[in-house]
Amino acid sequence: MKKLIITSLLFSVLLFTSVSFSQTKVDPSEITSSVPELTAFHEVIYPIWHDAYPAKDFNALKGFVPKIKSSMESINKVKLTGILRDKEAVWKKQLTELNSSAQKYYDAANSTDNNSLLTAAESLHSNYEKMARVIRPATKEIDDFHQTLYIIYHKLLPDQKFSEISDLTGTLITKAEAIKSSPRDALKTRLGNNVDKYDASAKKLYDASISLKEVLKGDDVKKKKESVESLHSAYQGLDSLF
Repeated sequence: MKKLIITSLLFSVLLFTSVSFSQTKVDPSEITSSVPELTAFHEVIYPIWHDAYPAKDFNALKGFVPKIKSSMESINKVKLTGILRDKEAVWKKQLTELNSSAQKYYDAANSTDNNSLLTAAESLHSNYEKMARVIRPATKEIDDFHQTLYIIYHKLLPDQKFSEISDLTGTLITKAEAIKSSPRDALKTRLGNNVDKYDASAKKLYDASISLKEVLKGDDVKKKKESVESLHSAYQGLDSLF
């Protein structure tokens, strides 16, 4: 809980600062993988899962229904913005599952079947964790890369600010190199037998970053746009492994 409070305070501080990417000023909240409504739901999930569930305190489990409903109402109103926009499709998919598990919890709480209430609590916790993983960065290195890519793809490309994009290619390449060099043990823990796919995708992302730098030296606007799109697609391919 203390960690949660510290994280929330840090997020609040970030909201009042600004970050500069080349010529573009960006509110840090745009490049922060955080959904306050989901974070707040943790304050409900935690006592359900760590206190009431193991103690089989069925009255306590039933008593959480109003808080769950209130939290779900807030989460259902969330519109992903900034860096999280790329997660919208999977967010919606997991949100459907979270709503389903919440409804099963309400139904079980209104019944006399205590075993179904325990099963519903387990399902709710599991789906909350899946929601949290949707917005959690795959790795620190991929998150760092995505922060720069977000600026390029959503801020600079629409206005064809290719000069400013060019200024960021050195940063992209450095961050792509860091992705290729991510700690192997951590990758094996997360990906298991898919580490080889990670290596191939990381190389594809690095090559796309190098290619973008070269293409931006030319005058063909169409090729510049296509190169940025290729880079974005390479990032999506890598991120999808997680």
